[in-house]
Amino acid sequence: MPSPSEITPSQLSRLIGTQDCPIIIDVRIDQDFDEDPQLIPTAFRYPFLEVEQLAVTLIDKSVTVYCQKGKKLSQGAAALLRDHGVRAEILVGGHFAWRDAALPLVPAKKIPDLNALGRTVWVTRHRPKIDRIACPWLIRRFIDPKAQFLFVAPAEVLDVAEKFNAAPFDIEGVHWSHRGKHCTFDTMIEEFHLDIEPLRRLATIVRGADTDRLEIVPQSAGLLAVSLGLSRMHRDDLTQLDASMGLYDALFRWCRDATNEKHTWPLSTGN
Repeated sequence: MPSPSEITPSQLSRLIGTQDCPIIIDVRIDQDFDEDPQLIPTAFRYPFLEVEQLAVTLIDKSVTVYCQKGKKLSQGAAALLRDHGVRAEILVGGHFAWRDAALPLVPAKKIPDLNALGRTVWVTRHRPKIDRIACPWLIRRFIDPKAQFLFVAPAEVLDVAEKFNAAPFDIEGVHWSHRGKHCTFDTMIEEFHLDIEPLRRLATIVRGADTDRLEIVPQSAGLLAVSLGLSRMHRDDLTQLDASMGLYDALFRWCRDATNEKHTWPLSTGN
């Protein structure tokens, strides 16, 4: 049983993708990282001797620290953070334990460069509906919780991407876009190696709603209806994104935990 300052890979994996996910810090040395340049979803790298610099930004937040094996580097870095009042745990077994449990790892080379504020920057067409909301949800829940999204006129997406060093998505002719019958959400799951069953289920719902193939699964019609309603409720795209995060949080939890649960009426005798 882990100590109060430890978290196991299985416990952490249940938090990733949810609002309760801790901030995850990878303190592996460069040599260890270069041997396996992948990150636990949402993790970012930081030198183990400098983690105290982050303490002021981590107060009142939950933090998980990991190194190669979950020993001296993560133990020491987490202890330094706790000395500053941060709720810091270590990942039992570190990167090796996560990898050996066959849990998802994101190739670092697939993640866009961070800006001066330590955020990835993405740009797409304004007035988002389905894919352009689902993709930011995926990025914030599995790649970069601090990710910045720019919604601009369709004709300006590529120029804004160039001038502001942003990754363009969900427009024709760019890397992060539709491929065949799959939508951009599918592309991101594939490219980021997030091949887990709940996301595959969610991708099917998003695909049906985004490509007008509502017959794929019944939930696609519901997602389309709610997405169009949200777009009518909010004139500001970022406000709409914030309001829509809970929708995709709920769909993800249904895909992960509740697909077999039924709700019927009238109640059976004795219930």
